[in-house]
Amino acid sequence: MSTSTLTPAFLHHHKTSIQLHSLSSSSSHHLSFSQLKFNPRTPKKTPNFSTKSALSDPFVLQIAETLEDSVSASSIPLPLQKLRDSSSEHLLSLSWPTRKDEPFRFTDTSFIKSSQIQPITDPSKDSSFPSISDDTHLPNLTIIDGFLADSLSGFSGLPDGVYVGSLSKLNSEAILKRVSEFVTNFEGDLFWSLNGVGAPDMVVVYVPEGCRVENPLHLRYCSVKGSDLGSNTLPVSNPRVLVVVEKGGEVGIVEEYVSGDGEKCYWTNSVIEVVIGEGASVTHSYVQEQSLGAAHIKWTSIRQESSSTYKLVEISSGGKLSRHNLHVQQMGPDTTTELSTLHLAISDQTQDLHSTLILDHPRGSSSQLHKCIVGHPRGQAVFDGNVRVNRYAQQTNAGQLTRSLLLVPQATVNVKPNLQIIADDVKCSHGAAISDLEDDQLFYFLARGIDLETARKALIFSFGAEVIERIPFAYVKEKAKRHITELLTSTLQ
Repeated sequence: MSTSTLTPAFLHHHKTSIQLHSLSSSSSHHLSFSQLKFNPRTPKKTPNFSTKSALSDPFVLQIAETLEDSVSASSIPLPLQKLRDSSSEHLLSLSWPTRKDEPFRFTDTSFIKSSQIQPITDPSKDSSFPSISDDTHLPNLTIIDGFLADSLSGFSGLPDGVYVGSLSKLNSEAILKRVSEFVTNFEGDLFWSLNGVGAPDMVVVYVPEGCRVENPLHLRYCSVKGSDLGSNTLPVSNPRVLVVVEKGGEVGIVEEYVSGDGEKCYWTNSVIEVVIGEGASVTHSYVQEQSLGAAHIKWTSIRQESSSTYKLVEISSGGKLSRHNLHVQQMGPDTTTELSTLHLAISDQTQDLHSTLILDHPRGSSSQLHKCIVGHPRGQAVFDGNVRVNRYAQQTNAGQLTRSLLLVPQATVNVKPNLQIIADDVKCSHGAAISDLEDDQLFYFLARGIDLETARKALIFSFGAEVIERIPFAYVKEKAKRHITELLTSTLQ
């Protein structure tokens, strides 16, 4: 029913582990965090809040208080207030993750906890940063340190009925109502809730029924404020995006995370939620190139209605700590999900993907390809992929494959592909492979007069190119290809 493989060239001096077993999941009142945290006179209808507060993690409460104090409390749109209320309550029962917690077993977040966390309270006025706003012929939206920069954004050429902008400037009652329906529908982990408390606003992308947006919407997340390497200060931003695509709609989304000049230290704690209506389609590219001194933690939550399509291509190479939590739920039959990921660790950094794909309805289709390249002795990649084929997901076709390439001794990869099947009429498979380049592949090149260095470069580049070539937008593909080529070239010299 399922398969797992290791390539013959698996090297014993690499520290790796592969585990094939299950994960568990989690589970939400409307009061602000300041009302809940230390108030001994809690209203009778919520008698447990003060008790929960007493048992909560003091460090988490301190961060939540700091984030809450950093955001404006005046003229808040109702959906954003709902989000802050639910996130505040959720934080009361959460503690900071450690290596003893299964989801963070291989991911060390002490880098963040040991820092002095400072919320960024206003958008940067850095005049050198408009250079990031190229490709202005495309609809683009620039978010600097969690704040929408209208002067660097442009939405010309969008079809009628499409809205791209901040929630605080949304005037349509109909769209506002739809946003309210989905804003608290899903509950993630600690970092999801911290974002909910600390997000200064929410970017909304709304595509009405039957509307096809020809050009992709380019969301640029730019981190400008940061501390110098060695500093104990860690500025944090909390950008949040909600995408709603109604029945039969179609849109492409490009998320690009970049940094200002220098290897600054900062924490980007980002969330994007995507709601895909019946028969609708979303093509999503996510490119992460942040500073090698940064912490990058991102949540992506996808809700797919019947006959909808969601395709994600992810290229991640930045961050001292980079973690992507991806949750996809198929809410109807005949639904298609395609996930492709390339992670590159060429420094002392951790690249982590935790994904959950839930199939609950008949004739669903899903495929997931995860690839990573680790080219540094202290580099690490983590993959925890959970595919759940539940009882009523009959005639489902689900595939999952993770392949890891370790270029140096002591490079580390921890992979845990999970395939949980309850339905009995399905076609499912998964596999895992971890190795250095194989001798027979190199021999093929050497036998044709190609030197060893050129052969290694060709094989490593082609390993990553399989994912990069899946990016559907030419300018994003070429930019990602140049960046990955530069990083690999410097690593292999």
